[in-house]
Amino acid sequence: MNNSEGGFTLLESLFILSVFLVIASMSAILIRPQFASLEKLQFISQLKADLLYAQQYAISNQVAVNVHILPEENYYYVRENYHLSFLVEREIPEVITIKEGSMKLFFQFQLDGNINRFGSFYIIVDKEWYRMTFLIGRGRFYVAKE
Repeated sequence: MNNSEGGFTLLESLFILSVFLVIASMSAILIRPQFASLEKLQFISQLKADLLYAQQYAISNQVAVNVHILPEENYYYVRENYHLSFLVEREIPEVITIKEGSMKLFFQFQLDGNINRFGSFYIIVDKEWYRMTFLIGRGRFYVAKE
């Protein structure tokens, strides 16, 4: 009668564990670029949604709404004209830089949803430039990759 148990030796177990740790660490390294890419897309999407909200708020409440982007302090806010409370206040991630173009980073949606100035500013993420452009009349805007 053979009384042998069919388990693994310590050496075999350590080898399998080390292979698993190498594979797990490689996947953690590869996830970081995906996170930066998702953070970029999420920020641009959130900024567009906040600007559309500001425009719709101005139209529906018949008040002027200010948008102020403060890149040196890494945040932006939206608030009613002459009110201290914010409608929206968000941080800008450290990996994202916003620069003035032909437009200042402070503008206003009027009562009818039109914007008080037009032009472009730039959003820079990982050496990729995106231009946010506001058109004359109606307050329409779009984002294009440079």
